[in-house]
Amino acid sequence: MAKFYALILGASSGFGKAISKALAEDGVNIIGVHLDRASTKEDVDNLVSFIKSKNVSANFFNVNAADSSKRIEVINSIEDLFSKDKDSPTIRILVHSLAFGTLKHFISDNPGDSLTDKQIEMTLNVMANSLVYWTQDIISKKLMTKGGKIYAMTSSGGSRQIKYYGAVSAAKACLESYVRQLAMELGSQGISANALRAGVTETPALLKIPNSKNIIENALQRNPEKRLTRPEDIADFIVDNYKRDSHWFTGNVINLDGGESVVEL
Repeated sequence: MAKFYALILGASSGFGKAISKALAEDGVNIIGVHLDRASTKEDVDNLVSFIKSKNVSANFFNVNAADSSKRIEVINSIEDLFSKDKDSPTIRILVHSLAFGTLKHFISDNPGDSLTDKQIEMTLNVMANSLVYWTQDIISKKLMTKGGKIYAMTSSGGSRQIKYYGAVSAAKACLESYVRQLAMELGSQGISANALRAGVTETPALLKIPNSKNIIENALQRNPEKRLTRPEDIADFIVDNYKRDSHWFTGNVINLDGGESVVEL
């Protein structure tokens, strides 16, 4: 039987942190990629300790996941790790949960307040393009094989617009398109790819959005359970899904929001 690993991009906070903890509790070894300053090092150390307490391994890399040279370094480290593991190691799960983009208008009376080409390109590269690059590497190196599951975190911003969210919205729409393409190209290998559209969730990324308070209040009114989505809701779904051998469930954008998206006020 293969030894399962999860490669979590954005492992140290929000969805990535919850998914890392839940999978560790289910016996999955965690490879975490994150970008943290010294001020949050203690939080990362606590997460690593939690994972190891579940009798699984925790290999964390504090690097920019969108930096191609750093990505190659991590991939090489995973290859080295797997070469020393005699228990048929495989990346069963790839989670893309990178939330770093520029929040500005496309058009502004003051040109200095408008998105620049570099800001748009950076946002798309981090929040969308990086999914393709990491997937290319783990597939070409045969680190993920038949039965592998790819999950990419998206949001309603992939199909709806809010102020300041233009670049991130474009990245989410792009990410969803990449998921469909990966599902098509990897289907013959028995590897699935799906985008997970969480409901409004109080994460550090959400709180950076101007007017996030109104977004939260609106979600609370619309959600049938009158609560926000929690990172653990997404983690629970992945834990329930990753062990299934069927790869027929692929190419989807899955709403995980307690019914929030189907309710109009």
